[in-house]
Amino acid sequence: MSSKRYIMHIDLDSFFVSVERLYDPSLIGKPVIMSGSAQRGVVASCSYEARKFGVHSGMSSRDAFKLCPHAISVRGNHERYSDYSRRVTKIIDEMVPLYQKASVDEFYIDLTGTDRFYDPYQLATQVRQRIIKETKLPISFGLASGRTVAKMATNRAKPNGQLFVPHGSEMAFLAPLPISAIPGMGESTCKKIYAYGIEKIGDLQKVQLRFLETVFGKNGIWMYEKARGVDYGEVVPHSDRKSISTECTFHANVADRRKLESTLVSMTEELSSKL
Repeated sequence: MSSKRYIMHIDLDSFFVSVERLYDPSLIGKPVIMSGSAQRGVVASCSYEARKFGVHSGMSSRDAFKLCPHAISVRGNHERYSDYSRRVTKIIDEMVPLYQKASVDEFYIDLTGTDRFYDPYQLATQVRQRIIKETKLPISFGLASGRTVAKMATNRAKPNGQLFVPHGSEMAFLAPLPISAIPGMGESTCKKIYAYGIEKIGDLQKVQLRFLETVFGKNGIWMYEKARGVDYGEVVPHSDRKSISTECTFHANVADRRKLESTLVSMTEELSSKL
């Protein structure tokens, strides 16, 4: 059995924008901001052309269009995104032994053990190439010994690239990156670390565990391990969530509590029978 872990992280670049560009090629190469409204709401996604102006997901739409006033506003179509996400999932399901769908556009794949028969990096490359060929979507991936480094490798490979961090080179790969690049490292924690003159992950690697535990408690151990590329997190097998529902429509307003309660009981029993 292989002693080396091979974890692949996949991210569909600017997924929502990329899907919209398949339907409207005129959006290609232009700054695009996806939100419910140009004045109200939050940026759900944006193109790399918009990101150059400081726009990012999660910021208010108003601020986004102040930074990039010439951006094109696009409203989302969730049916399209669900459809393309299913297509990508189907390809991954057919090609790899174990995967986890982290979100509509993000996956973790465990290729551990495949090195007995294939080159894991070559297999990961084939997965990416097939997704691009069959969906026409840009996609980036990182391959490493653990989930965290794999995800950080993906971020370094973007846009539309791929990167393998060989076993034993995790610390060297992480060293020049800012501590804010560590997934899960909050802004307030970063500010606290900056106060000690620690800005790069390489700086963090030189700090003793005892110091980090003293200052940050259990979180200090987490930081110590992440800075060294240590991650024992498993890839949880993917399974689609199944939803069931039932409904009851009253033709007139009902204020009788007993009638409402008995109706709820009947609906609950109906749902239980479907499970």
